[in-house]
Amino acid sequence: MNRRGFLAASAGVLAVGALSETILRAAPASAPDGMQYAPRQAMPKSVVKPGEFVIAASHLDHGHIYAQCKALIDAGATLKWVYEPDEKKRAAFLKRHPGLKVARAYDEILDDPEVRLVTTAAIPCERGPLACRAMEAGKDYFTDKPPFTTLTQLAQARETAARTGRKYMVYYSGRIHSEAGVFATGLVRDGAIGRVLQVICLAPHRLNAAKRPRWFFEREKYGGILCDLGSHQFEQFLAYTGADDATVSASAVANFNNPDHPGLEDFGEALAIAPNGASLYTRVDWFTPAGLGAWGDGRVFILGTKGTIELRGYIDVARERTENHVYIVDEKNERHLNVTGQTGFPFFGQLILDCLNRTENAMTQTRAFKAAELSLAAQAAARRLA
Repeated sequence: MNRRGFLAASAGVLAVGALSETILRAAPASAPDGMQYAPRQAMPKSVVKPGEFVIAASHLDHGHIYAQCKALIDAGATLKWVYEPDEKKRAAFLKRHPGLKVARAYDEILDDPEVRLVTTAAIPCERGPLACRAMEAGKDYFTDKPPFTTLTQLAQARETAARTGRKYMVYYSGRIHSEAGVFATGLVRDGAIGRVLQVICLAPHRLNAAKRPRWFFEREKYGGILCDLGSHQFEQFLAYTGADDATVSASAVANFNNPDHPGLEDFGEALAIAPNGASLYTRVDWFTPAGLGAWGDGRVFILGTKGTIELRGYIDVARERTENHVYIVDEKNERHLNVTGQTGFPFFGQLILDCLNRTENAMTQTRAFKAAELSLAAQAAARRLA
């Protein structure tokens, strides 16, 4: 059932009944933490022929690199190279992707004229400089979030992207790699709840401190909790409200419960307002309880002039250990859908075609940079609570 069929069903009873069976059959969401999370349902749809869009992976410091590569491969990309100086990380990646060419240096990837895009999950403070090197070499760049840890890095990347004409895209997975997020994007675009007035994003994560790398606890390397986790939420705010800009009106961070890691921030919150009057409240934290059946109970609430949408992206607490729950209330009725298997992840195919055709259908460069700018601004202005 597509979005238009959903909107056309005034009662929605048959639609909910059909999708309820999907809920019962779906695999449980059981990732130990967000660092290793990747959606289980890929719905691969290739947009290019084999070898038509060649990519390289480098700097495998965060587990998201596996989800980034899989999504691009599912959309038709051909993974040719890997560059990772750490032997253990490199071996683990090659086990998942055998037969790749192994680069001895980052420049070896950049010197290959077949490579159109470089995807990375480097230590966050290194992502901006690596991007500039890739763009200067004529490559498009796709990085894990956060794309920057300082406003200086953002300014350098903006200048380089504008001058070279290359793309700097970001893996804002909270929306682009979530079928609930993709489904909600379509609902909002089609006017299902009228004009969006407010977005509330709650994004708890499981810490699993013993499994985290050292850089994870160094503020100058990961950028702070609003810079890091918060970048997802600012991108969702811009996407759901249709805004190109916003102003951070208040923000705060804290280390409430991790005295052994003084560089960690385990709590952050921020308020923002767009020029069209729409507002955002977001809370990000590392306080997922041990008893939760997923790595985090991420939720998004979207208030419109004609209805509301709630997304329970990764679990429906105490009801279903399944993903992609969408609750919508409009002027006709109230509905609950599990949209797993309904949308796929169109961003990745659109990104490939954008790189080939120099279009901006997956995401505009303006929004990719603006979401990063807002998260950096919120981090810089944050009041420290503890």
